Amino acid sequence: MTSFIVVAAIIAAIALGYKTRINIGLFAIAFAYLIGCFVMGLSPSEVIGMWPLKMFFIIFAVCLFYSFAIVNGTLEKLSEHLLYRCRNVPHLLPYAIFFTSALIAAMGAGYYTVLAFMAPITLMLCEKTRMSLIIGAMSVNYGALGGANFVSSQSGIIFRSLMVNSGIAEEVAFINSFGIFASTMLIPLAVITVLVFFTGHRKSMQGASLGVSLPTAFNQQQKTTLWLTLLMMALVLMAPIAHLIFPDSATATFINSKMDIGLIASVFSVIALLLKLGDERKAMASVPWSTLIMICGVGMLISIAIKAGTIDMLASWIGTNIPTSLVPLAFGVVAALMSLFSSTLGVVTPALFPIVPSIAGNLGLDPMIIFICIVAGAQATSISPFSSGGSLMLGACPNEEARSGLFSQLLFRAAPIGIVAALIFSIVLTFFF
Repeated sequence: MTSFIVVAAIIAAIALGYKTRINIGLFAIAFAYLIGCFVMGLSPSEVIGMWPLKMFFIIFAVCLFYSFAIVNGTLEKLSEHLLYRCRNVPHLLPYAIFFTSALIAAMGAGYYTVLAFMAPITLMLCEKTRMSLIIGAMSVNYGALGGANFVSSQSGIIFRSLMVNSGIAEEVAFINSFGIFASTMLIPLAVITVLVFFTGHRKSMQGASLGVSLPTAFNQQQKTTLWLTLLMMALVLMAPIAHLIFPDSATATFINSKMDIGLIASVFSVIALLLKLGDERKAMASVPWSTLIMICGVGMLISIAIKAGTIDMLASWIGTNIPTSLVPLAFGVVAALMSLFSSTLGVVTPALFPIVPSIAGNLGLDPMIIFICIVAGAQATSISPFSSGGSLMLGACPNEEARSGLFSQLLFRAAPIGIVAALIFSIVLTFFF
């Protein structure tokens, strides 16, 4: 009975958050308290202890450091330079938008931040060059998603933390996260290539002018920020990769055991402040607090679900009612449907990732394949106007007429294209790897 109450609470939190526009995490915290203390008999301290403190610290520390590149204009200047390089090949503009968004997101801007300043630029370029709104919207959305999935960026860190909290070893979680990143870069490239070269897009843009002027050079503050960001990314990646290559090396093992991306980011934040790379108050304000509350609040409610046995019950049902070969695909479909109306980071992955280890173990599947299918499915529909990506794209429209036209294109063309691409990829991944 408790499990059904928990499931109802998760659905209610999502529905209430969507309806009232109040952070889903706040509803999740309230439900976690009411169910944990008054239904399951837990103490308030036990419920508070379910707040995912380590995940909160890592996301906060990393976002704080990366916010300096946002505050001092480094990432915006980088996007201007990258788009300028594509001025003579207008039909390749979707690739330029995709890789620009991906690079900036991978360097720490995060999905929402990249869309916030790349979406208006993309829509403006669509108007100037006759580029399809669908191709432009999917390019910037896919790029922001794929880049943010990089193992040292915001989404990649969240995925790793969720896997570790679900019982996956740190090293395996790192490999799984890299698999998610690689997959969410391959799918968009395939989709964009089909849209550019097989739909008449190239012909319609021939001779178009991007009208992108030569951007000004990076100032000293921005150059320092860029190099500091690259250095931190290198440090975060080198230790686990060295340990994977040299598993018997005592030195590599020792160094890797002392590496923590949250603590490293904290040190680099202090360095950034000492070098005066940005205002501390503005950097703090740039931290995505609402995303943090949503992820951690839902994490508390999921912990209640685990304590109540809901996760094990759901895993058992899936394991006995769905053919083994179709389990990854089923997860992808469920994730895609959930993501139509909710956040991949705040709702879909916190809800589905904890189920994966037990199902994979019982059915003899590679957990990485299921993790990839979940993220690919969830991110396929993030372009929906009811989800985060689509709503940000609509918000960037210059007027109501443009917004109305883009709404139907995102819902009836972009989202279905994304779903079909993700499902095809999931089928190929399941049956051939």
